[in-house]
Amino acid sequence: LNLNLGKGQLTCLLGANGSGKSTLIRTLAGIQKPLQGMVSLKDTNLREVGPKVLAKQLSLVLTDRIAPGNLTVYGLVSLGRFPYTTWMGSLSDEDKDVIQWALEITDTIQFANRHIGELSDGEKQKVMIARALAQETDLIILDEPTAHLDSPNRIEIFHLLQELVSSNNRAILISTHDIDTAIANADKLWLVANNTIHQGAPEDLVLDGRLEKAFTKEGLSFNYSFGRFEKSREMSGPKVLIKGDALGAQWTESALRRAGFQPVQNSQEFTVEVTGTDSNRKWILNAQHQFETIEELLIKLNTL
Repeated sequence: LNLNLGKGQLTCLLGANGSGKSTLIRTLAGIQKPLQGMVSLKDTNLREVGPKVLAKQLSLVLTDRIAPGNLTVYGLVSLGRFPYTTWMGSLSDEDKDVIQWALEITDTIQFANRHIGELSDGEKQKVMIARALAQETDLIILDEPTAHLDSPNRIEIFHLLQELVSSNNRAILISTHDIDTAIANADKLWLVANNTIHQGAPEDLVLDGRLEKAFTKEGLSFNYSFGRFEKSREMSGPKVLIKGDALGAQWTESALRRAGFQPVQNSQEFTVEVTGTDSNRKWILNAQHQFETIEELLIKLNTL
């Protein structure tokens, strides 16, 4: 492997289960010793960097669930200042300013005095990112930061990390199983496949087929239009030509494929025209039947 992380980039590490993503993360963070080769941090062998110096250069957020104890949010975030405090752990005015900034930028300031155990999973993860920010490191590594979160919280975490990359010129590496969100948000992908790692812009790895090959599984295919993996379906139903509003047509095609129909460029059987936008869309079948929803359209098609 020959990989580089640079400032101002959000890099996502993707790979199938058991491909070694967490092992690589732990090796890059200095938790595990490399089997061979060397991890360099700012041109210095990571194994030669002392713990306190390393903590000023690299912060780590692991996937393990947080054991709250009696810590408040402020108390947990303040632990990020340990490389800078005295042996007594006293916080200076500068430390307090950094903690305040970390809480504000992660939008966790409003529950700074609450106990960790009172927070939702999404709030806890943002607090852990705040703790990492309080370390003031140029490199942040996160292992599955969205593992226990619902879709809106996953997107919010990725958006936060994007903001940190662009506004603070940090290098951020995320290990994730969230392929769709990684494609949409990462500046660069590290793709683990066949005992090697492919790296490049998400769009390049999608278009040249390497992303699909990395997750090859019987019955699974990659939808290049929607940028997601889907269960392969045999489309042996009638052929349907879809035209009209581009966004409406795209989602109509998705629904028709799911139902077994064959969206085509030319059809003598069925033509669906999508008109209007947003809540005013209409679906017109063969210039005769008009529907308010895709669901109504599918019901009609299945009766013909």
